[in-house]
Amino acid sequence: MIGTVVNTISILVGGGLGLLIGSRLKDRYKKTALQGLSLAVLLIGMNMALQTEEIILVIFSLLLGGLIGEFFKIETRLKEVGNLFARMFEGQGRIAEAFVQCSLIYCVGAMAIMGALQDGLMNDPSVLYAKSLLDGFSSIAFASTLGPGVLLSAVSVFLYQGLITILASFLQPLLTDAVVTEMTATGGLLIFAIGLNLLEITEIKVGNLLPALFVIVGLVLLF
Repeated sequence: MIGTVVNTISILVGGGLGLLIGSRLKDRYKKTALQGLSLAVLLIGMNMALQTEEIILVIFSLLLGGLIGEFFKIETRLKEVGNLFARMFEGQGRIAEAFVQCSLIYCVGAMAIMGALQDGLMNDPSVLYAKSLLDGFSSIAFASTLGPGVLLSAVSVFLYQGLITILASFLQPLLTDAVVTEMTATGGLLIFAIGLNLLEITEIKVGNLLPALFVIVGLVLLF
């Protein structure tokens, strides 16, 4: 799990630097930085989403996943976790929002999945090392605008990627090229939605759409 450990540390270090820098920036600079970063998030999500080769399956995964997420009130429960930390760090920024959104950004995508699998199956953390650099630098920007909630997303990364690494030998038969492609595309749409939320264009309950990432696996394998 060395790749996941390095990735987790990179987010903590980058987030810590962002908190130091953020306290010295005026609000107007933070707002402009967040808007620029939000546009980058939109671009990343769009790029991932356009990789799909089975758009109908992606649509159905979002529909079914959204219904499942709404039934279990995943968005509400995630915010409750974020708000719990918010009470611990009262007055320190948008804790719940940063925790949920950064967790999704850092955990969703081919690099997180394939990097963790490669680390677990071949003891090769090179992909996660590259991801660590990207996440580390982006966490500087996120933490400077969203606050310490970004640091909490490191826990999500550690648990998510670590679990994939540990279960790599069992998951490998399921994660075919087609599954990873459509899972990446579905995750890309969720990241695109996060970008819209960050820009305050709309308020999409991204947390409730999370089950789509698991539904798409079943749909691809089935069809």
